[in-house]
Amino acid sequence: MDLGLRDRTCLVTGSTAGIGLETARMLAAEGARVVVTGRDPERVERVKDETGAADGIAADLSAPDAAGRLVAAAGQVDCLVNNVGEAYQVAFDDLTDEQWDSMWQLNVMSYVRCIRAVLPGMRSAGRGVIVNVSSTAGKRPSTGMPNYSVTKAAVLSLSRLVADLYANDGIRCNAVAPGPTATGAWLGEGGLADQQAARSKNTRLEVIEAVGKGRPLGRLAEPEEIASVICFLCSERSSYVTGAAWSADGGTVPIII
Repeated sequence: MDLGLRDRTCLVTGSTAGIGLETARMLAAEGARVVVTGRDPERVERVKDETGAADGIAADLSAPDAAGRLVAAAGQVDCLVNNVGEAYQVAFDDLTDEQWDSMWQLNVMSYVRCIRAVLPGMRSAGRGVIVNVSSTAGKRPSTGMPNYSVTKAAVLSLSRLVADLYANDGIRCNAVAPGPTATGAWLGEGGLADQQAARSKNTRLEVIEAVGKGRPLGRLAEPEEIASVICFLCSERSSYVTGAAWSADGGTVPIII
């Protein structure tokens, strides 16, 4: 199926690992001009070569001026995929103001700033697509990840807001809400599985098995399964879809929204 993405410039933030990496790879396979980005210049260059991306730009999107410089270097952006973010297990009572603010800057304000940076070009072109990666925790908060849950709920609200504001300019904006996914964020050393095990009496393997069985489909998602939804929302095949929050969570959140 032709997704109509050939030669479209697609900027994917947080694209050196996990869902972002798979999204960049799929978009490049569709003939898009993909721009990958991450904090580590060497890793960005390596991922650029691995995925067949057109360009790789190192940027720390927690910095207020980084989004503007990134978009300026990427050129006219047709599709923006906001995927960068962080997550960790922590008790609500233990969170500091600094932790709340740090996660807000990366998980929310980087999205705001990237959107703000691409809007002039998209409005001038009369078209554009924005896909924001949220989480099931944005729909139903995770008590083990309080600040993460709040930021991901904000991403859902931001996505609907942008969709409403710029539909008349030919710009579509949607959110994707993945559930637990088999990426380094969950399975890597020191990742969420290890963190959850440390806070419980379960082993790492028991945590992973329990998290998988907690989905109606009975397993964690694979990153390419989430990337497929993102690529569809970037494509011409979803030309009448905007302001939506697409759950890709194996049935985790038991509501129709």
